[in-house]
Amino acid sequence: MKKTIVFILNPISGTVSKADIPAKIEQHLDKDLFSYTIAETEYAGHAEEIARQAVQEHTDIVVAIGGDGTVNEVGRGLIDSQTALGIIPCGSGNGLARHLMVPIDTVKAIENLNKCVIHDLDYGLINDHPFFCTCGMGFDAFISNKFAEAGKRGLITYVENVLKEGLTYKPETYQIEDETGTKRYKAFLVSAANASQYGNNAYIAPQASMSDGLLDVIIMEPFDVIEAPQISIDMFNKTLDKNSKIKTFKAKRIHIHRREAGLIHFDGDPAMTEADVDIRLVSKGIKVVVNPDADKSMRQPNVMQSTFSEVFNDINQVRSNILRQGRRINIMNKKLLKKLNLT
Repeated sequence: MKKTIVFILNPISGTVSKADIPAKIEQHLDKDLFSYTIAETEYAGHAEEIARQAVQEHTDIVVAIGGDGTVNEVGRGLIDSQTALGIIPCGSGNGLARHLMVPIDTVKAIENLNKCVIHDLDYGLINDHPFFCTCGMGFDAFISNKFAEAGKRGLITYVENVLKEGLTYKPETYQIEDETGTKRYKAFLVSAANASQYGNNAYIAPQASMSDGLLDVIIMEPFDVIEAPQISIDMFNKTLDKNSKIKTFKAKRIHIHRREAGLIHFDGDPAMTEADVDIRLVSKGIKVVVNPDADKSMRQPNVMQSTFSEVFNDINQVRSNILRQGRRINIMNKKLLKKLNLT
């Protein structure tokens, strides 16, 4: 008996057209194994509705065609069910797909679905909002909100907001309670990771696993302009956990208290919450189509890596100039923005 698949296509997510994807599905999906339908989303939250209906109809697999926002919507409709999540990554970051080493190439992603290898994996909840990659508060939630307001997607938009806002962002004090007790941290951001990266191969939690039953909690302590380039380089080199400004630990659940209500994010989607935030892991709570041929040595190459390396080299050169000549920080900001053509 054939397995059933519902493909959910978000026509406006990411930075590339998806007009040719239905034809690629028809050509490359193994129709001896699967029967399928394709549904397009029409409004925010529609993907979750379609996914929940697919669960009620005992669909075997629901495939999110889009970015991490679409994946999150579809996943929310599938948690704690027998219907598996599949991914054809078409977003601007593709964090979950990259963590799982699902091919970024559309045809290869469809061929991966043909293998139909399904694992039970973990997901998280932040104040009852499901997430599959990361959630957090502080600067990354602030930037997620800026990104959502920008009206355009893509890595350059993200970098633009980081450069414009990052060096003036004020850290907050967080009281974090886990199974071992309570500690206070002054932090630039607090992130809880189920998967290893934000997207675009920016690894906030390089050691994170979706099958260990634990969250990786990351506390980024305040840093200055001289330290910022190394933090960025470490994130793309998967060595952030070795940086002296980073504190990490694992936990099944944490409770965070901050001074006042504020922003959080879940898989990059911003939301306002009260001062108290609860984050917990649900072990083996979602079925996911994985890549059975994935190997850590085969991580997806970051097509922007060389660009970032050049930018980081320029940052370090400017930093040396500041130390040598005593130039002001705002001059460095202008040079960075000019280098990226963001002004």
